[in-house]
Amino acid sequence: MEYLPRTVDAELDALLPHVSAIALDGAKGVGKTDTAIRRATATWLLDDPAQRAIAEADFRLESVPPGTLLLDEWQQVPQVWNSVRRQVDAGAPPGRFILTGSATPVDAAGTHSGAGRILSLRMRPMALHERGRAEPAPAVSIGSLLEGTQGPLMGSTTFTLMDYMDAIVSSGLPGIMPVDNRRARGALLDAYLARVVDRDLPDLGFEVRRPETLRRWLGAYAAASSSTTSYSRILDATTGGDGAQPAKTTTMIYRDHLTRLWLLDPVPGWIPANNPISRLQQAPKHQLADPALAARLLGLSSDTLLTTGRHMAGPLFESLVTLGVRVAAQAAEANTFHLRSNAGEKEIDLIVQRYDGRLLAIEVKLAPAVTDTDVRHLRWLRDQLPDQVADVIVVTTGSTAYRRPDGVGVVPLALLGP
Repeated sequence: MEYLPRTVDAELDALLPHVSAIALDGAKGVGKTDTAIRRATATWLLDDPAQRAIAEADFRLESVPPGTLLLDEWQQVPQVWNSVRRQVDAGAPPGRFILTGSATPVDAAGTHSGAGRILSLRMRPMALHERGRAEPAPAVSIGSLLEGTQGPLMGSTTFTLMDYMDAIVSSGLPGIMPVDNRRARGALLDAYLARVVDRDLPDLGFEVRRPETLRRWLGAYAAASSSTTSYSRILDATTGGDGAQPAKTTTMIYRDHLTRLWLLDPVPGWIPANNPISRLQQAPKHQLADPALAARLLGLSSDTLLTTGRHMAGPLFESLVTLGVRVAAQAAEANTFHLRSNAGEKEIDLIVQRYDGRLLAIEVKLAPAVTDTDVRHLRWLRDQLPDQVADVIVVTTGSTAYRRPDGVGVVPLALLGP
């Protein structure tokens, strides 16, 4: 398919002239290689045995030609990380190395963290604003909302509820997204999940003895999307038809290894420092890397999300929104969290916090209309932290962006971008 510009492209172009090495991390198939190779003058594909042998033999990277070297799937030769770090210490020029990886290697414990030498940049599946589907182009910028320079909220979109359901199941993985045939797309998602079990986890040193148990656990995790359901309850939902349940230690291993593969992408709880808000929950909100994987694990199509599977339409729409917000927030030098009090009386779906502490609070609603009840927690947070909260918005499936009389913004997802 034709290369579609990614939000991370601008980040790479802004950073490469200033740092010697950037590690582009993310799940397999998100497009790291295609994005990085556009900036490389030489490429070593370390999942190729011949090129891997070169890297293993050239520990000092002395045979590297001038320019930018892309070390693709660096985790195949973990020593490369230390080699790059030493080159940076020795005065490597800006833009010298790009490393791409789809896992943290099992023997990477002996590698240096790279702190201060190798800048890590996360790459996720394509957000809705990157897929070229939402017309017109996003009119509301997360970066501008944080900066306070957005101006009046306006713009309209023809995106419908069914379009959003299609976006959930069509995937943000570039190799799967263009496939229009439902059956073929489902087969590709199944193959992606099977590869995790058959190849990716064994590459990390973990052999899955009961693949069906792992798939059941993944299905239970998918069913908990956009919630803070405890891992013990996810484990309970993993029980098979024969009553068998995996051990807690086994599922903890699943969680740890799948996180190292970037397949699990939980949203951490927001624990602010030096402010009057207390008693907030630290439990993460569960998300898979791509909402399409969750829908496939649950056997849901765009049609059934609005019929027999409508109980998951809201959570998976939030997953789609979360993906877009995280991609855009990273470009704005911000991190994404969620807010939930211990007793659950206060909840905000997403909190975007910029490097300087400025906040954007976001509620997600699978509906076109917004009521006072929907915005009460946004208004509460704005009252609690008036000097930090730059803006508060509700992301909807509506057609028009506007500002309510109380100052809360209402933005259709198709109009939200970086």
